[in-house]
Parts: sequence; structure tokens; C-alpha cells
Amino acid sequence: MLILGLDPSLSCTGWGVVRAEGSRIAHCANGQIKTDAKAPMAERLAALQSGLSAIIAEHRPDRAAAEEIFVNKNPQSTLKLAQARGVVLAACGLAGLAVNEHAARLVKKAVVGTGGADKAQVQAMLKILLPGATIAGADAADALAVAIADAHLIRSA
Repeated sequence: MLILGLDPSLSCTGWGVVRAEGSRIAHCANGQIKTDAKAPMAERLAALQSGLSAIIAEHRPDRAAAEEIFVNKNPQSTLKLAQARGVVLAACGLAGLAVNEHAARLVKKAVVGTGGADKAQVQAMLKILLPGATIAGADAADALAVAIADAHLIRSA
């Protein structure tokens, strides 16, 4: 089963595709979709949708998983994140993909073993779980962690 993990953001949405077969997980691809901060909101959201649709068409995942939204102290940041997340969910829906949503703490616990893990610990564990994979950046690493957590949670359900 191919799982597309997503870490939604307006500025840089991370994505990662893993293949899950039983308890085995293998890296397929990962990357980041960046938008131009100077562009109007509608153009940024359209670029995000277009980029994600191309990734879905290229890799043809069986399902998707996204990190749940969290509330920032800054309401404007939360609103922008929600808009980007809506576009990500809509792009998956248009492609016919079911999307599981996971809290960041649950993702960290599934990948590292503790919900309080920091980004460095998650990235270190990804090197162990996905040996030889070149990860495009922090957002792509987070997306791969979401995909791996989803694979573990599917298996244990």
C-alpha cells in the first residue's frame, strides 16, 4: 500500500510517499511544495492545489494522511494554515483518496516512541526507518513521519 503523508502549510507543504507491506516500510519519494509569499492568497492556494495534484497523479498513492491542525497564538497564522490544509484535503478528495488525520503528538509517539519528541529526534529516527533516503527538508521529514505513523496505526487497528 502506498501512503502519501502530508504536512500542510501555506508557505511550504511537505509531502512523502512510503510503501507499507505488513510491518515493512520503504521510502518512495518526498518533497516540498513552496508558494510565493508575495503572491495573492488565491494564487498561493492554487499553486498548492496544482502541485499536490501533480504529486498524486505521479505517485498514485492508495491513501493519504495529514497532520491535524493546531492553533497558533497568532490567529492569522492559524487561518492561513487552515486555508492551506483545506486545499490539501480537497486535492486528496478530488483524487478519491481517503485521508486519515493524526495529531502531532500521536505521529511523534508512533515514530519515536514518545509524543514529546522534538524535530531532531523525529529526523534521526527517519534515518533509521528509511535508510538511504534523501529527505528534501524539515517539512518533508514531518510528512514522511505522518505517513509512517499512518502505516503503523493501520496495521495495529
